[in-house]
Amino acid sequence: MPIDPETAVNNLIQKEPSIIAVAVLKGKNLVYTTDNWDISGDLGRVISSWNSMNAQFVMISGVKYSMLQCTFERLTATSIRGEGHIVGAKDDEHTILGYIEPDGDMRSAYPEAARALATLSSKSAYIAENAQLGTQTAQIGGDSSAIGAGAGVSVDPQLKSEIQAFLNWIKDGEGLSGYIKYYLQQNNTQIISELSKIYAELRQIFNV
Repeated sequence: MPIDPETAVNNLIQKEPSIIAVAVLKGKNLVYTTDNWDISGDLGRVISSWNSMNAQFVMISGVKYSMLQCTFERLTATSIRGEGHIVGAKDDEHTILGYIEPDGDMRSAYPEAARALATLSSKSAYIAENAQLGTQTAQIGGDSSAIGAGAGVSVDPQLKSEIQAFLNWIKDGEGLSGYIKYYLQQNNTQIISELSKIYAELRQIFNV
């Protein structure tokens, strides 16, 4: 049975303390927000950018967040200036947007946001309990293999749109390159290690 938005948000923040502010929408209407996050003036543009699935960034409270992932059900974005991160989960009924503190981990934050969303919905959850937030590159790598194996089969237009959005993000000076430069400057060993793995995986995918 669905629970109310306030309870869902409280449960989310308790399970994932790095999410320190949350807003909940039902359809296009804001139905709940934590006291520390007034983003009512930005919601229209954020949702419009999300729905387009090809935006390179979103602006919230004057902060620019570069898109990392943007699909129908998932949004993740980060400030390359170290001002925090945004995570979003969406279904046909509700949308949850959360602000993650600068040192927070989006890989654990998104699954928790998706589970919180599922508790609001009258429909079944769309994310498994052990699901983890992967990188956009890794997902594209997996899908590319499937495309290659299915030669002659038409490619899903939404998938092509996601890949094109990713390519645009790579070209954007405040997209992938800015994101990598920021974490290199911060000497973040965890992120640098993950980037190294992704680089190796891309070389393997394209046989270079």
